[in-house]
Amino acid sequence: MDIIELFIDENDDVSGIEAVSIVENPAIEEDFVALKTEQVKFAEVNKEKRILMGAALVPNKPIYRRNEDKEYYIYFSKDTVRKASELFFIRGNQNNSTLEHNVPLTGLSAVESWIVEDKENDKSNFYGLDLPVGTWMLSMKVLNDDVWNDYVKTGKVKGFSIEGYFADKLERPNESNELSKIEEEEGQYITQQLTAILNGEDYDLESYSDYPDSVKNNAKRGIELNEKVDNKCATQVGKIRAQQLAKGKPITVETIKRMFSYLSRAEVYYEKGDTESCGYISYLLWGGKSAKSWAESKLKSLENE
Repeated sequence: MDIIELFIDENDDVSGIEAVSIVENPAIEEDFVALKTEQVKFAEVNKEKRILMGAALVPNKPIYRRNEDKEYYIYFSKDTVRKASELFFIRGNQNNSTLEHNVPLTGLSAVESWIVEDKENDKSNFYGLDLPVGTWMLSMKVLNDDVWNDYVKTGKVKGFSIEGYFADKLERPNESNELSKIEEEEGQYITQQLTAILNGEDYDLESYSDYPDSVKNNAKRGIELNEKVDNKCATQVGKIRAQQLAKGKPITVETIKRMFSYLSRAEVYYEKGDTESCGYISYLLWGGKSAKSWAESKLKSLENE
């Protein structure tokens, strides 16, 4: 399945973000926080700030797309996220907003914008948002009573979604690379799952998350090392897998099989110990030796059931 990086064309004045939409199902899967404060000022009580804060763009986060019969993923690099956030204000688009990418809105304006530079000390962390470095955070003031009362308060809208124009370039896994082959298989499997769900079909989604903390720690270490080399290692599917393992998310039996297959064949790259090598980093992204041992044990136990 194709993985497409979207970027801003420096020679195109149109390329960039034109508006921010408030939606029920944000593609980046990050809900915003509706900020409210209670103020007592003379006879006025409980006035609301009416500010929505959330992630507008998350770097290197694969977003599933389906266009007629074609299925693919898109993503934005850290550099593109930063450029997009800057151009949004430079071009004076901070008052442009829509509802579900369909209805133009008035009375919404971006009042605060920043890039997450430090996860632990970032303002978003205070509101319980766990977002990667490089995320574009946005706060929007809602002066429109109908939007605030009918959509924000009722929970009908849950996050931001951008609108704009971007150029694209295609990433295709290198077929001579063991990791790329397995990650391509994983991408196809994910597509099958999503297609089945979208078509209302039953699909075996039984999954397991009982792998040890050492697997999570290896994935986290791989993510850290990959960031140091500008995330050049692994395809986007492999990066998804690393994020899942790092957060202790459940994985399916088919994924466990591919995990064991790759880790068994690619262990030689890990043994070289080069922390800037994609072979070493990718091995950690898939959970490292601990993941290999767990996957082998898990598959054997499932066979005996």
